[in-house]
Amino acid sequence: MSVVRAERLVNLVLCLLSTRQFLPAERIRSIVPGYNDAPNDDAFYRTFERDKTELRELGIPLETGRNWSFDKVEGYRIARRDYELGDIELEPDEAAAVALAVRLWDSPELTGAAHGALLKLRAAGVEVDQGVPAVVEPKVRTTEPAFAPLLAAVQAGQTVSFDYRRPNPTELRSRTLEPWGVVSWRGRWYVVGHDRDRSAPRCFRLSRIVGDVRSVGRPGVVRRPADVDLLKFVASTSSEPPETATVRLWLANGRAAGLRRRATVVGERTIDDVPGAVVELEVLHTDSAASWIAGYGEDAVVLEPDVLRKAVHERLLAVAEAR
Repeated sequence: MSVVRAERLVNLVLCLLSTRQFLPAERIRSIVPGYNDAPNDDAFYRTFERDKTELRELGIPLETGRNWSFDKVEGYRIARRDYELGDIELEPDEAAAVALAVRLWDSPELTGAAHGALLKLRAAGVEVDQGVPAVVEPKVRTTEPAFAPLLAAVQAGQTVSFDYRRPNPTELRSRTLEPWGVVSWRGRWYVVGHDRDRSAPRCFRLSRIVGDVRSVGRPGVVRRPADVDLLKFVASTSSEPPETATVRLWLANGRAAGLRRRATVVGERTIDDVPGAVVELEVLHTDSAASWIAGYGEDAVVLEPDVLRKAVHERLLAVAEAR
């Protein structure tokens, strides 16, 4: 559809929605931009008939009728009651899932879609509470440059090729893959598919893909097998242990029981005249740990590492500013 035609259809819909009366074709011709460009009456009516057919095929309820019994010609309108979106009702867990999705994705490719869904639900009258700080903040980061082209290849059903670095940094090999999907497991992103070089299913860690991801062949030829569970495949084939980090915290005495249960006390310390314990804690991902620790407020203070301390401070500032 051309831009001019699309604009004319939008203007026609807005015109017919803005009135309760039936508008005759000649009146529409004088109101809607684009119709006056017709060289003669026949050209206008042909264009108008095509536009009416297009609207009906799109599911827009275009009504035909007369305002008065003595009107000589029929007119057109779009009834708001038939055009507007009906009530959307979500169960509490469904609304929570939408809010979770908005917080979950942390990439330019996916953030826009999540926020767009949130805006549409709010416009329809569904209140989705996104502002309540969570004790555990889910976050899936997609900072690897290979994420966007691989996701696009999966959606297009197109084979790709890329250079892949083995655990040995000096070893770099070219791979040709029919991608089935991109999944996150233990804080890392993997692409799963059929490896043409090995003639077998394989998964590859996105952070080890070097350089550009190149498209191979025509789109629409790659199909994911129905019996393949991508996440289970990655979990069963990856032997990499999760990366852990030791963090040191100060916990107020008698508080932050959730952190204290998982920590080891290594000393005592008083901060701002409040006695507490110095503890050490093993965490898998410092980003999610920052939100978890921030949920305890002033009862938990990060001593080491500095990057985690700053991350917790930023989250606490964001909560304070929101209030």
